[in-house]
Amino acid sequence: MAMLSAMKRQRWCPEGETVVRLTRSLNLAFRLQAICGSVLIFAVIANASWAESPAPSTASATSRSDQNVAEPLSIRMSDGTSEEIPNFQRHVTPLLGRLGCNGRACHGSFQGRGDFQLSLFGYDFRADHAALLDPNTGRVDTEDVAESLILAKPTDADMHEGGKRLDEGSWQYNTLRNWIAAGAKFDKQKVDELDRLEIQPSEIQFQDESQTVTLTAIAHWADGTSEDVTDLCRFTTNDDAIAAIDENGLVSSGEPGDTHVVIAYDRAVVPVPVIRRVVATDSIPSPTPSDHRIDQLIQVKLDKLGITPSGLCNDSDFIRRASLDITGTLPAAADVRAFLADTRSDKRERLIDELLDSPGYAAWWATRFADWTGNSDEQLNNALPIRGSASRLWYEWLRVRLEDNLPYDQIVEGIVMADNREEDESYLQYCESMTQACRPGNESQFAERSGMPLYWARRNFQKPEERAIGFAYSFLGIRIECAQCHKHPFDQWSKDDFDQFAMLFKSIEARPNTVARDSRADRDELISKITGEEKLRNGDLRRKIFKAAAQGETVPFPELVYNDSAIQAQKRRAKARAKKNPKAAQVSIPEGFILGQANSVSLDRDPRGDLMDWLRQGDNPYFAKAIVNRVWANYFGIGIINPTDDMNLANAPSNAELLDELAKGFIHSGYDLKWLSREITTSDAYQRSMDTNASNEHDDHNFARHVPRRLPAEVIHDAVLLATHSSKEADRMRGEMEKMAIANGVTQNRNNRSFALQVFGQSERESNCDCDRSDSPSLLQSIYLRNDFEMYRQLGSKDGWVNQTMKSLGLESGDVGVDPQVLRRTEQFRNQTIAKIKRYKKMAPKQRRANQDRIRGEYKRVQDKLSQYGFDSPKLSDLLDDPNGWELTRVETEQESKTDTSMEQVVDDAYLRTLSRFPDADERETSLQFIAESDSPKVGIESLMWALVNTKEFIITH
Repeated sequence: MAMLSAMKRQRWCPEGETVVRLTRSLNLAFRLQAICGSVLIFAVIANASWAESPAPSTASATSRSDQNVAEPLSIRMSDGTSEEIPNFQRHVTPLLGRLGCNGRACHGSFQGRGDFQLSLFGYDFRADHAALLDPNTGRVDTEDVAESLILAKPTDADMHEGGKRLDEGSWQYNTLRNWIAAGAKFDKQKVDELDRLEIQPSEIQFQDESQTVTLTAIAHWADGTSEDVTDLCRFTTNDDAIAAIDENGLVSSGEPGDTHVVIAYDRAVVPVPVIRRVVATDSIPSPTPSDHRIDQLIQVKLDKLGITPSGLCNDSDFIRRASLDITGTLPAAADVRAFLADTRSDKRERLIDELLDSPGYAAWWATRFADWTGNSDEQLNNALPIRGSASRLWYEWLRVRLEDNLPYDQIVEGIVMADNREEDESYLQYCESMTQACRPGNESQFAERSGMPLYWARRNFQKPEERAIGFAYSFLGIRIECAQCHKHPFDQWSKDDFDQFAMLFKSIEARPNTVARDSRADRDELISKITGEEKLRNGDLRRKIFKAAAQGETVPFPELVYNDSAIQAQKRRAKARAKKNPKAAQVSIPEGFILGQANSVSLDRDPRGDLMDWLRQGDNPYFAKAIVNRVWANYFGIGIINPTDDMNLANAPSNAELLDELAKGFIHSGYDLKWLSREITTSDAYQRSMDTNASNEHDDHNFARHVPRRLPAEVIHDAVLLATHSSKEADRMRGEMEKMAIANGVTQNRNNRSFALQVFGQSERESNCDCDRSDSPSLLQSIYLRNDFEMYRQLGSKDGWVNQTMKSLGLESGDVGVDPQVLRRTEQFRNQTIAKIKRYKKMAPKQRRANQDRIRGEYKRVQDKLSQYGFDSPKLSDLLDDPNGWELTRVETEQESKTDTSMEQVVDDAYLRTLSRFPDADERETSLQFIAESDSPKVGIESLMWALVNTKEFIITH
């Protein structure tokens, strides 16, 4: 329930005059433009003894008189004497919506009701008008108006299955009657264009419960007319516990908090923020104000809510939280000790930079990007002739770009604009390169290719409709599948919008047998060599090719092709006809539309370039915000818009100004993903404690405190291994990322799934929807941690930490008192840096110049870390000359002592490697006593580790 409540409360509306501007005709996609003015805050007065007077707004207060706003129909049609002829689009259709006629439960359902069907919510004006005037239904009778069923049935509860909906003589009845009496007209060639829907007031701030305020909705049409349409709107609330709203637009206050009420009319959907302040009875000390822009924007919202944020978390919580969120990796005990002992004032910023430079960052975020883009081994089955390779190649292609911090728009360009062959690469060269890259361990060869066409090759991504939905999920953060059948109830997208968008993907072919026309002869020759002229098809041919690749032969690979051959043939024929007859009809070139854009895209060429140009436009309302929102959700457990892939008009941000500011900064940074993570994690908002106060204990989406959340499936899987493995093995895993679930190191397919990843909700990647990943708790999760054989085997492993500890205690064979963890960590830093330097040297000169500052900054941080560990490092210039010449040199200190391991140190280490903190006095005493009373020290230490891994503190953030 808490999750549902949180989801309901995440809605968008910019402060200021709330307006929706629609600029396309109804048969095209519509553009949403939010027009923001000055902040208008309306205080609701219920009792003059305590409520503030509302601050008047000239624009809001005078708009009705200045713009000659027509009175509502409920007044104009109230007495039945008006001769006004209502407009079908402006009045009749929304009135039928208010009466419930075109809702899901009535004639708007897919089956209709009583042999009569309307479009859902009444957005297909032409179809609805035709249905109403169909003589076989009797709904409209212009010759005998009173006998029209849309008048007779709704006024008779016995006759109407839906019950009585209106009274004879009411303004609703008079509106329908006048329209029918005038001939029930609708000009199908002229659909009126709604310019904007203005809501007054634009924001509501309640001070107490049981207060009310009535909304007014004014429609401004493109022809210059304006009308009060409050009586024709549909009103909903995103959280009725905080703000309820009735069918007339009366908003009633509820519990303290914030939400949005949503107003829908014609094509407009407008959210209005509603706030009821939290009133704390006791004084709450405020933390030190922050000059971080994120904190300032959050504080503006918290001040409105009367919420005091929590203070900052301690260093133990911070290193654990930052390590898990940035790298998906549990910090090593040695790193925790060093961080806690560090007295530098900027140590948190330094840690963030170290984590962003670590292998875990690229590994973990490549997994997240693989979720969002749909990297599914099952859906990639047969996408390449060498099975099991596609998912690995996809992941590595992403990982290398994230490690090199390639700008986000360039990563997306490599996916959207992907081609199989590099510039000047022949088909045979392409096949040779891919055959090599598909061999295990050679994935980096594929990562060197500029494009990643596998995105288009998935089995569930072949139909234009599937691609339209998936593309919107991946790069726009919106759900448009509703518009596949009907107008989206909470957004601007119509079925026509969906169909026109899907047209853009119709001619993109990326099937297992597809190759370019000029490659077919070479492909057939390769197949002939492999089959020996034997005619094989389907599975037999795939098995033969797979076997040939395993034996080192070059095998044929499919290609992504934009197939416009039919269109080009039509153009050639039309050109030939025009030579003979200049008056011959021109060929009709198919067109598509990008969502929300007025200009069409001609499909006689690949439209992906137009798509990419649109994504990069500075005023694109989705592209930058979608990734900013997803990255934010990774760090806070909830997006500024939630769910993160459902950016629609009714689902407003919890802090629109914050999202706008971050998106602008992200674009200004050059789509720098590390900048985005650094900007978020250096804020006080991210570093807040999970300790609550009386004002923020019930708030979970305004970032006034850290809200604990369960770790993702891959992170939990790896955390268990890192906690229970020996220090040597754990450090090897952190450095090489081998067998790490966050690094795609655990095989996952239909016939081979990790139980741990499955029960903890790893993304199934069936679609690009963020809902493919689950964070819901289950009994199986507890059973795994407490009783799974794999867990017990790990605790007792000869390569485990318990066995290592026994050796260090001198209770089993081994080097007494020796812990080489610091040396291994130093070696890892060196090896990772050498690999980066070598990759840097391979870059083109222009790319090297662009990455000079990044390399210098990363190496400076490595030098600082090695110095902290007591090791010297060469100059960057020397390292560039000879990367392999770097030998580790220990800096001798005046006094270095070595102490034997004690049981107290063992207990400390157990806590540090699991919970990233030292035990308190009671915990230490209890642990030591338990070990002493166990059958043996080994049994006691194993039980201690089992208990720590099974604590809530281990599997949640804190």
